Amino acid sequence: MTNFAEILATLESADHLTKLELRTPDGQLVADIENKPGSQGSLKVYHHLFRKYGAITAEAAQDGLELYAEHTADARANPGKHPNIDRLLDLIAQNGRLEVTFF
Repeated sequence: MTNFAEILATLESADHLTKLELRTPDGQLVADIENKPGSQGSLKVYHHLFRKYGAITAEAAQDGLELYAEHTADARANPGKHPNIDRLLDLIAQNGRLEVTFF
C-alpha cells in the first residue's frame, strides 16, 4: 500500500507558491492553504488537483481522497482533525465546486 508521503513525492512541486485560496463559484472565500509546515502536503495535493481538473470539483475531490491515502480514513473517523480532507468529503457530498487562486 502506498502512503501519503510516497504519493506526495510523485506530485509536481508547489514550492513556488506562497498560498492558494479556495472560493465558491460566487467568489466567497472558503479557505486558504499556505506554504508552511503542516500544510505543505495539502498545498501540493490541491495544486495537483487544480492542474488536473481546472477546479476542485466532486470528481477532483474523490481523486484527492485517494491521494491523502491513510489520512482519509483518519479524517472520516475524526471529523475536524483534517480540515483539508473534510473539505473534499463535503464537496463530494454536495457535488460542489471550488475555484482556486494561487499566490
